[in-house]
Amino acid sequence: MTEQTDREQELLAAQAWRTETPGHEGWERTVRPDDTNKYYVISADCHAIEPKDWMTGYIDDDVREQLRTKRARRDQEMDQERAEGVREPNEETKTEEAKPEEAKKEQSVPTHLLDRSKMAGEDLERLLSGRYPDKRVEDNARDVVDAEIIFPGAAFLAAQIANDDPALAMRFCEGWNNWARDWYADHWDVQFPMAFITTADVNAAVAEIQRVAALGFQGVCLPNKPVYGPQPPRERNYNMPEFDPIWSALEDTDMPATFHVSTGRNPTTTRGPGGAVANYVAHCCTTNVEPLVLLCASGICERHPKLRFAVVESGIGWVSWSLEAMDEAYRKHHMWAKPKLPELPSTYFHRQGFATFGEDRSGLAIAEEFGLIDNFCWASDYPHPEGSWPHSPEAIERQMGRLTDSQRAAILGGNAARLLGVEIPS
Repeated sequence: MTEQTDREQELLAAQAWRTETPGHEGWERTVRPDDTNKYYVISADCHAIEPKDWMTGYIDDDVREQLRTKRARRDQEMDQERAEGVREPNEETKTEEAKPEEAKKEQSVPTHLLDRSKMAGEDLERLLSGRYPDKRVEDNARDVVDAEIIFPGAAFLAAQIANDDPALAMRFCEGWNNWARDWYADHWDVQFPMAFITTADVNAAVAEIQRVAALGFQGVCLPNKPVYGPQPPRERNYNMPEFDPIWSALEDTDMPATFHVSTGRNPTTTRGPGGAVANYVAHCCTTNVEPLVLLCASGICERHPKLRFAVVESGIGWVSWSLEAMDEAYRKHHMWAKPKLPELPSTYFHRQGFATFGEDRSGLAIAEEFGLIDNFCWASDYPHPEGSWPHSPEAIERQMGRLTDSQRAAILGGNAARLLGVEIPS
């Protein structure tokens, strides 16, 4: 056996745990694709993997050039191979511009991205998946998912450049949103891309919210901080009144605000041994605590009772603690806490908030005790390696055996449908 084969075997063995399951004995319904009484499943967090030439016809040449310059600077500063969700370079092609329908043709993946010393089996399959809408439907049907909420890959770059050039960032958002509307049009009833909108320029953000609502989007994704990077004491944040027009626009258009991890600051700041784990746990997932607290404790949800919001891909085990900590701070620090709310801050999350997770047994174990069954949404995170595809049934069975049938139905699809404001097919 060669050294390469030994390495491949090691990589395949590292994935074996994904198929482990206690089964579904006693369940009234299952999540198995061949079950005629299967739960209707909405994955509340999946990702677009943009084809290499997605900008063609959607991003003007001058914007491309500015993005190329800023991206090079960002890559140097972040010292990483690629941003979350971007599996291949997004440079424009050197061929003639293709029509949108022609752009959907399969393309080969650049070989320099296929680091076979680190990828094998389904890990490699995940790397190559997610680009084309028809194939996404097939992949989800093979797994467990009937419909998916799709977050950007490339467009997250807009959050990082909005600080110094909000106009450029918004032009990038507009181009990506137009691309997503066309790209997923054939499956618009089961593929729900979230329009990405930067918030450094409030008036521009409001205009884009209104525009994408008219295009038929079911929701928007906002950066989890309006200013990318660390949070100096005097930096702008969502609790400031200047952002109120954004929440009003979302109420008026009946679209939820979603806040995805890695859109507020660099999630790759720890180097060396343990760095990959620390970056995910400490610098990626935790960034969603702040928007949740600000929306609930600053009076935003009180002033905008029809606003729905979700924190995405940060798990749920921390949510009950955060709600209790908010209430504790509000009560015990009453001499400093403002504004004075008619309800405890946690009330507003129970009423208007959601959180997504993939595998979080600890969060599910206390969901009923803390009254959060109706606030949690399961997600496969397809096709990212953090997700469960193509073994979502096993992942769900590993953690949802203690739940009742109605609780599973809510977490697997019902709650996400309420977040989006859509009906689950009968």
